[in-house]
Amino acid sequence: MLRLYGREEHVLNPLPETADDLANDLVRGGELRYHPLRDEWNVYAAHRQNRTFKPSAADDPLAPSTPSGPETEIPFSDFELAIFENKFAAFHPSAANAVTLPGIDTEPARGACDVVVYDPGRTGDLYSIGSDRRQVLIGALIDRYEALFAAGCDYVLPFENRGDEVGVTLHHPHGQIYGFDRAPLIQQRAADAFANGFDLECEIASSLPDYGIGEAGGVAAFVPRFARFPYEVWIAPQKRREGPWDCNREELEGLAYWLGEVTRRYDALFQQPAATMMAFHAAPRGGSSGYHFSIQFYPLLRAPGRVKYLASVEQHTGVFTVDVMPESAVRALRKV
Repeated sequence: MLRLYGREEHVLNPLPETADDLANDLVRGGELRYHPLRDEWNVYAAHRQNRTFKPSAADDPLAPSTPSGPETEIPFSDFELAIFENKFAAFHPSAANAVTLPGIDTEPARGACDVVVYDPGRTGDLYSIGSDRRQVLIGALIDRYEALFAAGCDYVLPFENRGDEVGVTLHHPHGQIYGFDRAPLIQQRAADAFANGFDLECEIASSLPDYGIGEAGGVAAFVPRFARFPYEVWIAPQKRREGPWDCNREELEGLAYWLGEVTRRYDALFQQPAATMMAFHAAPRGGSSGYHFSIQFYPLLRAPGRVKYLASVEQHTGVFTVDVMPESAVRALRKV
């Protein structure tokens, strides 16, 4: 299903779709397998090997369709912001039963995978699309949070992968949303930490001004004192909110501002479109004691042209080697 969001009511008629296009969405998610030594569930979705890989501008599947051009995922000649179901979904509400393996727990990968197209233009980013479009984006994400929670997803993660270094296969400005049928391990650990007394509101107050990049609309952008990635940045309301749905209008405008401004600063700092992994970290369905919402940016560069690789120690132990001290990172990000 395609959903269109914007400041104005969408009045354009859809262009006709062919039978071949309508039959493309055949795969219904993958399967989950439990890792007994890591206490985690991982998703197996072999069909994703066939997803679209770096198409030409003429074959951009996230662009608006045109009467004389190839069909795309969005059968309209223009739009503001679009969200649709990922045809190469790892999670799906009607995922088939998983295979049975002796001694290994398996389950169908039930959930949801959305693609979020920020803009009809092929090029751009969270900064260049402008504050108004970013506010539309946050409103659309709140709508999808509500819908996916109502559909039974226990955890919802809007995110963006940006840059070849992260493995991006479509460069049209876009993000994604995953709906999980259970909170992933990292998110459950965070919920437990908040429930056990970690107070992000106090952490933000303690971090400012030494680790702060700035404040706008009751929202702070800062480098966590415990950052794992070089130049890692968090955006969070200064008052505890469980998710963007709890934020007031001023805070939503602050979130929109910092989504663009952090992107701009990274590009200026690294002197190129910066490879980043960004995600919204909000409370699971039904809320969670003490939970404090944040948006977290993990850059994949440690200097211009130098990738921060997650190599053997990081991958095998989970212990990160941080190349840039948070104190140095925040000074550099302030300057740009």
